[in-house]
Amino acid sequence: MLMISPTGIEVPIGQTLKPDEYIGMTRREVVDAYLRDRAIEFGAVSINGLVTDIITPADNSPTAPYTIKYSNYDGKKTGTPEELEVDMVIGADGANSRVAKAIDAGEYNYAIAFQERIKIDDEKMAFYENLAEMYVGDDVSPDFYGWVFPKYDHVGVGTGTVVNRPAIKQYQTAIRERAGKKIEGGKIIKVEAHPIPEHYRPKRVLNRVALVGDAAGYVTKCSGEGIYFAAKSGRMAAEAMVKLSKGGSMLPTQMEIEDAYLSPYDRAYGPTYAVLDILQQLFYRSNPAREAFVAMCASEYVQQVTFDSYLYKKVTSGGPLEDLKLLVGTVKNLMYQNSRSDVPKDRTFSNPVESLARLGTPK
Repeated sequence: MLMISPTGIEVPIGQTLKPDEYIGMTRREVVDAYLRDRAIEFGAVSINGLVTDIITPADNSPTAPYTIKYSNYDGKKTGTPEELEVDMVIGADGANSRVAKAIDAGEYNYAIAFQERIKIDDEKMAFYENLAEMYVGDDVSPDFYGWVFPKYDHVGVGTGTVVNRPAIKQYQTAIRERAGKKIEGGKIIKVEAHPIPEHYRPKRVLNRVALVGDAAGYVTKCSGEGIYFAAKSGRMAAEAMVKLSKGGSMLPTQMEIEDAYLSPYDRAYGPTYAVLDILQQLFYRSNPAREAFVAMCASEYVQQVTFDSYLYKKVTSGGPLEDLKLLVGTVKNLMYQNSRSDVPKDRTFSNPVESLARLGTPK
């Protein structure tokens, strides 16, 4: 992986990875189909449908079923309205979750992630065969990063932002310009845009409904990773609810689901979310801070703890002394980068609706 600073300094990272360790890149159309087929193979019933409504039990009855209304397409262009009664629901239906709305789970801040799939020639694609790029700078995003990620026979080029979402196409133009000749002449074959949650929803379990993945808000700050946590939370919620139901002989309570699913999840991954939140607030706030972030990535110790934490989803440390050295080095680096005259000043923008009137911020 290559980190590129606002002034164009490039720092390769990943040298501490062991031979059997790697950062995988996925194409959702491939991995989602694989997971769906695997679930069917193990006995799941697949319905090609669009959920239109979820009727919750009156007064949150602990025994009455949930009614899921949906259009069943089953290979047809026009869906047939159908209903399904179920005892429990796991909402894995993304950031715009209908399940979350049905249980009034509350809102969250979200980023817009914009990506173009670009087909480049074989020579240029060879450059990205085993390389991903992360660009930081307020030109590509005022609070996130831009990227060029390999996708087997093409690349994904994109960016994201929370505080200035209306300018997302401006930032997308900038990341294409930063990548420059490496993607020059490429053909855009697909354009994608998705909301990315910034934090947990206020409510993730209600009665016999549990939210997982993006529906629950399980995306990390700084890296923007969500696919691992979506899969992991889905498995943890499903295993907890199956175990609690004792083979379908009883219905679990909300407290039991919270104890069996939410508590273990938060214990396992809460520290990761907290640390990455701090890192994003510290290093994505200005161009000098972004320069410091890239410069720090040259440190073998930083790479070691970063990739160990990323790969194994557990905050790691080299010990109090090493962490103290890192803290002192970080402060010095930030002071130095702020003293540089060649680091571009952050652009100002006026966007009160998006950046000032965020959730929890008075208008």
